[in-house]
Amino acid sequence: MAKLYFRYGAMNSGKTTALLQVAYNYEERGMRVLLLKPAVDSKGADSVLSRLGVARKVDRLVTPGMDVCALVREDIAANGPLACVLCDESQFFTPAQAEQLFLVTVDLNVPVICYGLRADFMLKGFPGSTRLLELAHSIEEMKTICACGRKAMCNGRRIAGKYVFAGAQVAIDQVGDVQYQSLCPQCWLREYRASLAAEGQQETFGRPE
Repeated sequence: MAKLYFRYGAMNSGKTTALLQVAYNYEERGMRVLLLKPAVDSKGADSVLSRLGVARKVDRLVTPGMDVCALVREDIAANGPLACVLCDESQFFTPAQAEQLFLVTVDLNVPVICYGLRADFMLKGFPGSTRLLELAHSIEEMKTICACGRKAMCNGRRIAGKYVFAGAQVAIDQVGDVQYQSLCPQCWLREYRASLAAEGQQETFGRPE
């Protein structure tokens, strides 16, 4: 039985590199894969980019209104059997598209491997990731470390070199002045509290609304 896999991790945990390696492994054995990326991820345009410098053009950019299961069905009809569907930046899929990827495994019997972030820079789940966590047959954390040496679980957003803790959930890495840093919970809270103190604001994290 085909399965839906969700492999998540903080920034710099090697998600895209792992995806590209999986694609290479299938294709080296003469097996066809379909590589998808949400169109909202403008970094790399129509390619996925590994921080190691490896890039590959995606087969389809997925817009929010697109039916991913129908897309895969049409691709199989046009190009033949698929060994696997590989999805980068999966946090940007809609919850409905996460469900459609689940249907790819159940109705079409094609494995789907999704790579992405679990939570944003404020430690709040992306809607697509949350639905993938609910539906995936297999969930795997891809690990990385904070600059302090602890395990990094958080994604700190930096604009013009300064950590920020307000703004839209989606701001693409390396577009304009936006960058992200993998942080352990201790370092994330330190930066969060320092930012609030600098702006004279009250801490709200962990407090009743």
